[in-house]
Amino acid sequence: MQLSSRQIKGITLVLILSSPWLLCQAWIATSAPDEVWTTMPLCPENSGNCAHLGGDGDFRMDESYTLTINQSAEQVRERFQEYLDDSSADLLFEEELDSGDYYAHMVERTVFWRFPDDVALLVTVIDENSCSIELHSQSRLGGGDLGVNPKRLDGLYEALIG
Repeated sequence: MQLSSRQIKGITLVLILSSPWLLCQAWIATSAPDEVWTTMPLCPENSGNCAHLGGDGDFRMDESYTLTINQSAEQVRERFQEYLDDSSADLLFEEELDSGDYYAHMVERTVFWRFPDDVALLVTVIDENSCSIELHSQSRLGGGDLGVNPKRLDGLYEALIG
């Protein structure tokens, strides 16, 4: 099969137009590799690319949230698994402690440019019918996130509380 001159021009045009995106993907892959978090991080002071909810305090979260949830830790974990399935996030680490507490670290990517954002969840058992949650979202690259991380935590929070 031989390609026509028009087909060759079309393929060349597609490659030229997609080259900035491809170069950006190569830069992201080399500049922001996956690093596993095994404990809940905190946002650096004055960060513009991080959001945190619960634990030692909220950071860049505008609304008030109830962090004690009237659900079992197992129910919250099930909702988290549904969130993972729906969001196509990559789970990098998870751990369930003997106490029933649960910690997970995942990576979600922005839609077009595919910038990686690390997201962490800590579920702490209060009793068999309630638990508390702590959430963290942080961009790996850049000094700002255009509000993506607080919005991501809003969405994760809503998914967890059902």
